[in-house]
Amino acid sequence: MALKIVLIGFGTVGQGLVEILQTKADALKKRYDFSVCLVGVSDMLKGAVACDRGLAPDTLLDLVKQGKPLDAYPKSSGGERGTIHTGWDAVTTIENTDADVVCELSYTDLKTGEPAITHCRKALLSGKSVVTSNKGPAVLGLKELRSLANERGLHFFIEGTVMSGTPAINLMEFCLAGNDIREIKGILNGTTNYILTKMGEGMDYEEALKKAQELGYAEADPTGDVEGFDAMAKVVILANCLMDGNLTAEQVEREGITGITKEDIARAAAEDKRWKLISHLKREADTIHASVKPVALPLSDPLAAVTGADNALTYVTDLLGKVTIVGAGAGRTETGFSILIDLLRLHRLGRQKQQEIKQGR
Repeated sequence: MALKIVLIGFGTVGQGLVEILQTKADALKKRYDFSVCLVGVSDMLKGAVACDRGLAPDTLLDLVKQGKPLDAYPKSSGGERGTIHTGWDAVTTIENTDADVVCELSYTDLKTGEPAITHCRKALLSGKSVVTSNKGPAVLGLKELRSLANERGLHFFIEGTVMSGTPAINLMEFCLAGNDIREIKGILNGTTNYILTKMGEGMDYEEALKKAQELGYAEADPTGDVEGFDAMAKVVILANCLMDGNLTAEQVEREGITGITKEDIARAAAEDKRWKLISHLKREADTIHASVKPVALPLSDPLAAVTGADNALTYVTDLLGKVTIVGAGAGRTETGFSILIDLLRLHRLGRQKQQEIKQGR
């Protein structure tokens, strides 16, 4: 049976996910017996459309490409496919659709977590699991939303919040399960890593930032990236999700890269070092120390070799020692894939539950 999903937000991530589900449909069905029925989409800017018997992904993508609102979805495609509803806001879409899971992909507000936290809460209260790449709920509402999910036999999955589709959270929860994490150190912002890479090649900060903006790595207002706010949010998520912490953003020592000069880059190179914006978590007794700040790493450190817009994390574990993962930390397809990871996880859990019911457990 197809997994019924609702998308809240149909920007880069939502469209990337739908494109993946289209191109990979046959492979996903054959390999995992996995298929999806998209029953609703609501976007603050693009409008909304819902149908409990399913929406056509290509029609949704065509509307966006043509610059048309989702409300222009052809009503004539209803009939046997069910009634087409348009114009619903996000909460109405969540509550009035017969979905198994809500993919919360709206914009991130790290000050309040809204409206995303409300979307996640409404989904769980209406009996729907949640998958999100939105850092707001993961930073400000993780424990509440996980508790709500557990109470109702549902799930709240957040793989895409830290390193996009590079499985930073699932790696630790599954492949490294049984380890205690003593320390986490990594590069969690691709924009700053790209800028520092270009500065290492001879550009000054302003030139490297402009290039990052031209390539779409940096926003017109790059403050969230270059001053370390984005990485700070990811540090909080990792601490609370993987180290059982209770960390807040205010407890993270934060410094951005805007003070790094060409002279600093040259001095580091002369000492066989490279500057990186390093996110760092370390447990000492019952305290987790957290920071985001520029560090000149020796070239022998695996993180020093991570260039361009890539991200990386080194986990220091009690059983396996240091384990480093490197991969994309952003992007349309990459973040869309992060949602697919969690949807497949939900699918496997659902099949496992069905098997247990059949066996009378």
